[in-house]
Amino acid sequence: MQNIGPGYWTKDKRRSALWVVLAMAAGLVLRLWMIAHGQRVNGDSLIYGDIAKNLYQHGVFGFTGMSGTPRPTLLRLPGFPLFLAGCFAVFGVEHYRAVMYVQAAIDLATCGLVAGTAGWMYGRRAWWAALWLGALCPFTAEYTGAVLTETLSIFCVAAAFYGMTRWQKAGLGVNRWAWVVGASLAYAVLLRPEQGLLAAALVPTMAWITCRGGVRRGLSAVALTALLVVAPLAPWAARNWIAFHVFQPLAPRQANDPGELVPFGFMRWYRTFGVDFLSTDEVYWRYDSDPINVADLPSRAFDSRAQYRETAQLLDEYNQTTTATAAFDTRFAKIAEDRIRVSRFRYSVVMPVARLLNMLFRPRTELLNLPLDWWAFRDHRAGSWVALGFGVVNLGYFLLAALGVIQKGRGGVVFAMALFCLLRCAMLATIDNSEPRYTLELFPVLVVWASAVFAENTNGGRSSDSYPA
Repeated sequence: MQNIGPGYWTKDKRRSALWVVLAMAAGLVLRLWMIAHGQRVNGDSLIYGDIAKNLYQHGVFGFTGMSGTPRPTLLRLPGFPLFLAGCFAVFGVEHYRAVMYVQAAIDLATCGLVAGTAGWMYGRRAWWAALWLGALCPFTAEYTGAVLTETLSIFCVAAAFYGMTRWQKAGLGVNRWAWVVGASLAYAVLLRPEQGLLAAALVPTMAWITCRGGVRRGLSAVALTALLVVAPLAPWAARNWIAFHVFQPLAPRQANDPGELVPFGFMRWYRTFGVDFLSTDEVYWRYDSDPINVADLPSRAFDSRAQYRETAQLLDEYNQTTTATAAFDTRFAKIAEDRIRVSRFRYSVVMPVARLLNMLFRPRTELLNLPLDWWAFRDHRAGSWVALGFGVVNLGYFLLAALGVIQKGRGGVVFAMALFCLLRCAMLATIDNSEPRYTLELFPVLVVWASAVFAENTNGGRSSDSYPA
């Protein structure tokens, strides 16, 4: 039998620490490369940035008006603007490159949390696998270069499941890990309204674990977690009632302030054909700001030659002003109704499922200088092959995760993870714009499940030599 003395363990720990540093260094290099080559500060980033600047400089949660005076808004939740305002206070107003570096550090911390969850669930080898799979994941790394909610939202998902795993191991009572879960869920909701689905998956599962285990004190922990989730929304709802006289505890689904025109007719028309991210970029995002070329619409946007002419005429008239109006919206709604009448199954089932699959499995290269129409190999052969490579890597994460679930998909935490994934996918099937970034919150779960493929034990539990971080 091998003699394992103090010197052996010291050497082993040093070697392990070296590999951890190597993994984090590789992850940092990847994120710095993404920041250098894929950074984006436009669209939603500027919206968040303007709110954060007014919050920091004037104490007003709102946009800069025409006169320069801040105008209150409720179309975004306060979680990310508060984070940006904090960064502005430290690094300078609109110093977005510094924000990206902070996001890179947070994303590396996410890798540690995911590895810790895998270690507690599946053992030492799974810990190492999750660490490297997380550190070298190009898709979460890509969004450290975008001033958007994704990096913080992914961190909250990882922190919530790590806290839940530790809470279960600690005996299900009211302990620090229950606070970690509650705080993670609360901030997740303050970042994005649909992250309430994370709480909808974890809190009931925690209650089920408690009842199944017969630990009454666990119900207090569940109640504490639920209270922490809703507590921050109370002052936000009160502020919105005072400022706008509306009950809005989250953010409006259409991201509009009270009184603003919501183009429901255009949105309904777009849902009859919109699937890929290219259409989101060339059609959906352009409405009410830029021209829309009928040639950019896919052939599935028309059921007849007459409908093509009607759509082209409508877009030509819109392009003269590039401004959404109620009259335009009524005409878009009519075309949408005609198309839905042709096939309600296509509208209600085929299109939503196609949008979801596109968000899950398309090459996640939207922030990089690569073609959005990646399938057009004749137009940009090199770019298409690189994009296809990203798609293969993305598919690899999903396949490894599926294999891990098949091998070791048992336990309350796994159930909560699966429920979260199902709820999020069901929600994403209802939205108009197909954006792959909306599925990035699944990656902490995918990495944990994928790590199970490399685990040394077979019972799905924590092995004696696990590396719980």
